[in-house]
Amino acid sequence: MTEHPTSHEGRQPLAARSHERTRPRQEAAEAPVPAQPGAAGQRAAADARSGDSAGRAGSGAPVPGQVTPPTSASAGATPPGRDGTSAERGGAPGHGAAPAGRDGAPTGQTDETAAHGGGSADRGAGSADPVAPGTGTPGQGGVSPAPTAAMAVNVTPGAAPQDVLAARREGDRLRFVGAATRRIARGIDLDEIVLGLCRATVPTFSDAILVYLRDPLPVGDERPVAPFVLRLRRTDRLRLAEVEGEELTLVPDPDPTPAAELCEVRSGGALAEVLRGVRPVFGDSAAARAALPELLGPQHVLPGGHRAILAPLRGRRRVIGAAVFLRRPERPGFEPNDLLVAAQLATHTALGIDKAVLYGREAYIADELQRTMLPDSLPQPTGVRLASRYLPAAETARVGGDWYDAIPLPGSRVALVVGDVMGHSMTSAAIMGQLRTTAQTLAGLDLPPQEVLHHLDEQAQRLGQDRMATCMYAVYDPVSHRITIANAGHPPPILLHLGGRAEVLRVPPGAPIGVGGVDFEAVELDAPAGATLLLYTDGLVESRLRDVWTGIEQLRERLATTAQLTGPDHSPPLEALCDDVLDMLGPGDRDDDIALLAARFDGIAPSDVAYWFLEPEDAAPGRARRLARRALARWDLEELSDSVELLISEVVTNAVRYAERPVTLRLLKTDVLRCEVGDDSPQLPRQRRARDTDEGGRGLFLVNRLARRWGATRLSGGKVVWFELPTRT
Repeated sequence: MTEHPTSHEGRQPLAARSHERTRPRQEAAEAPVPAQPGAAGQRAAADARSGDSAGRAGSGAPVPGQVTPPTSASAGATPPGRDGTSAERGGAPGHGAAPAGRDGAPTGQTDETAAHGGGSADRGAGSADPVAPGTGTPGQGGVSPAPTAAMAVNVTPGAAPQDVLAARREGDRLRFVGAATRRIARGIDLDEIVLGLCRATVPTFSDAILVYLRDPLPVGDERPVAPFVLRLRRTDRLRLAEVEGEELTLVPDPDPTPAAELCEVRSGGALAEVLRGVRPVFGDSAAARAALPELLGPQHVLPGGHRAILAPLRGRRRVIGAAVFLRRPERPGFEPNDLLVAAQLATHTALGIDKAVLYGREAYIADELQRTMLPDSLPQPTGVRLASRYLPAAETARVGGDWYDAIPLPGSRVALVVGDVMGHSMTSAAIMGQLRTTAQTLAGLDLPPQEVLHHLDEQAQRLGQDRMATCMYAVYDPVSHRITIANAGHPPPILLHLGGRAEVLRVPPGAPIGVGGVDFEAVELDAPAGATLLLYTDGLVESRLRDVWTGIEQLRERLATTAQLTGPDHSPPLEALCDDVLDMLGPGDRDDDIALLAARFDGIAPSDVAYWFLEPEDAAPGRARRLARRALARWDLEELSDSVELLISEVVTNAVRYAERPVTLRLLKTDVLRCEVGDDSPQLPRQRRARDTDEGGRGLFLVNRLARRWGATRLSGGKVVWFELPTRT
């Protein structure tokens, strides 16, 4: 009885194909005969037309050039001529088939080649097509798929059934390695790669796996620290549990004898020798029998036979860990070829871990760079509350050129800054850091907003060509309830009023920083108490799905809707408002990083401010003490009179000594009492230690001991010395 192969068994033995050729003469005459070049092809065509073929003779020998009609054994194959493909194209490329000519016949094919499996007759429509890798189904339309690694294992015509099974097993093994390595390669961080290895091997390749990694893992060219310690990173162990009325399912199975969490690899020990050898070894080998108890612990029971594999994990430069594959006693043991599979899995895993560690270091550097470029926390200036948000463009691009800042200024004012450097890379972040530092320095000089942008423009040109950025610089004065804004090509700010009305402020757009040769213009606007100013970068309002002005209008509507929920007499909470603004971003709205700065204007009531001018004369300190005493009595802060009079006397005395114009004295009552003394001398006072014989030099020492905070700020026309005392009301 002839054994016909199924579609997944590849080619048929020669004996089986000879039976298929034993057809009636009529069937042989009806088979299409392609043109054959040369004398051999002409003889084959003549034999087919006359019926004088090998099938008629009954010898069973294949005739070169003869085309065999499809039989019941090859029902899955496409009959010749059905899709315009000749029978000669039924074989897989690379297996001896000659290239076809214009008429479909193989060119330059000899009789010997056709008779030994290289011709078209043996690989025509009557033979089964090769199995496509990973599918188990033959190729379609009579044309076999392109050769792959899984098709490299071929069965010699006439091979025994055990050889066919072995070849099929090798193909399955190659397909498993391909699928497993693809799953491992999908991981981008350390945990994902280790998880990919475990999920790819359990239970397909092994029943349990233990992954040990070096602790700590060396990064790049770092020299690993001593001693060499391996830590159990992950272990997966599954078992088959039969639930009544249900099929067998895979459930977690805790190891009754857990492996050791830590293992110190002794230099010259058995484990060190196996790791140094790099190649996987069976658990019952002489080297592994001594190495595995050192790694897993002496109490961990190992299965006998070839049911354990110890595979070192070697990265680009050194061994970074080890993987142990285990099989249960009821399952067949590992085969010698499984060592090659374990080696492939270990190599891909180790290289992936190496790259993941490097990626983690780069991500850490990017996070640290971005964190240091942005303020750790916002200040708490008098008369204004602040909130901020920053979102990178993507997890893979964690640094960018967007920044925000809030800088306290003399006179209880605050500078609000939002900028955006072109691009989101390390270079953009470095330029952003330099521009932010420059803006802080310029703000400390108390320059007008338009002058600050002018100097930033000059600094960007000094940094190099094409160093462009946009920036919004605003100064808020809580005493006058006014805000001064200058713009350098940045999206306009939005002011949310207390009643719920949101408006886009009309600010001159200006040119971006770095263009050069342009003037910047500042505008002064009202900043009523209870209003909220929102400064942002274009990543919040612009994306591939919408233009910038459409996004600005959507943002304005979102702010108005949020404010109406809290009522006309209450402003929405600042932190919740920032979160609600970011919620407007859709899935496709994150093309750029986003910086957001929100300022709630509380202001300082005029009744809580006292302001005087003092002539630079000897009587100025006494007059300052009297004025301060009256103001404290009006504010019910008489308990602070002694400390305030003493500190004011010292600071005013120092100002009168160097001033040529009237000295200013201002008291502000908020949650603290703030005193500011200004003069026209640019020289800042410095605290020094007075000697026992010195008559002066102790004024700032007293200020430093009695005041909660104090400082001195240089202005364009002089300086301001200030101090704060806590109120006890």
